[in-house]
Amino acid sequence: MSAAFSFPIRVYWEDTDAGGVVYHASYVRFLERARTEWLRAQGVGQQALRESEDLVLVIRDMTLEFEKPARLDDELQASVALLERRPASLLLGQEISRAGQVLVRAQVRVACLVASSFRPRPLPQWLAVENP
Repeated sequence: MSAAFSFPIRVYWEDTDAGGVVYHASYVRFLERARTEWLRAQGVGQQALRESEDLVLVIRDMTLEFEKPARLDDELQASVALLERRPASLLLGQEISRAGQVLVRAQVRVACLVASSFRPRPLPQWLAVENP
């Protein structure tokens, strides 16, 4: 996957287990931060979307592949690439890497919903048409 957007992440004590290895659920938080910053790089704030357009983006499906562990104090990069745009969802490819070596791969389906009813709605045309 060639990453169109990358966000730096440092591993802190709170991200690890007793052995100093990143706890598996921490990777989900890292991926979320990268997706949020990817949207911000496109000029999209999630709170603003909710308030101005009654729109929320939610995770519909996520697949993770753990290749190698990250450890305390590691400097990581979490990347985001738009793989597919459907009328009401996006498929994103994400990776977490350290010094160019991929540690975790993810595919994430993000659904577009009406915030007030949590019913599906079409993505706005301007949202994530291409990677920033």
